[in-house]
Amino acid sequence: MDQLLRVMNFNVSADGVAAGEHQSFELPFGLDRPERLFSWAGATASWPMRTDPGGSRGLDDYFTRDFDRNIGAEIMGRNKFGPQRGPWQDHEWRGWWGAEPPFRTPVFVMTHHTRPSFTLSDTTFHFVDGDPATVLKQARDAAGGKDVRLGGGVTTIRQFLDADLVDTLHVAVSPVELGTGLKLWESPDELLDRFHLEVVPSPSGVAHHLFWRR
Repeated sequence: MDQLLRVMNFNVSADGVAAGEHQSFELPFGLDRPERLFSWAGATASWPMRTDPGGSRGLDDYFTRDFDRNIGAEIMGRNKFGPQRGPWQDHEWRGWWGAEPPFRTPVFVMTHHTRPSFTLSDTTFHFVDGDPATVLKQARDAAGGKDVRLGGGVTTIRQFLDADLVDTLHVAVSPVELGTGLKLWESPDELLDRFHLEVVPSPSGVAHHLFWRR
């Protein structure tokens, strides 16, 4: 069975914006109020950082639960790992997620400035300098036969789309317009030459866009 490269639970605004242009330690997404894009997932019963009982069930909860299904490795861009640019000034920064990152698989961080791998809990971060096809091969080799999740950010996903390496995408489109920022698309129709698309509206107001290869 083929190992798929899957984009899962990726959040954009109604005008296609997934992140702001000026990321910082204080603004990891480069946006004021980024919860406008992903509050649908945080409201579900299966949200992994939920500390209180309750939460919604149904469609949104299904996608939140599906995030880890059959995933053996993750690929992310350096901007998802942290706000630094250029050569690493030190190796103290170990990501936004604390001592127990949510990935629980090998994670391949794409960067032109490599550094030694390290492990936190059951997640090992590898820092790799390569083109999308090369990094995907590394991730598949590490995934133990399971699929690979392409975690973002938006620039990294666009690189893999441009290289025609993505097999499926789930993009949650929130009913807000942000105006400016880094866009996944001007319109989801841009992907219809290569993908089928089904749009499933949710009671939360989010529209789940499901793409799979033609």
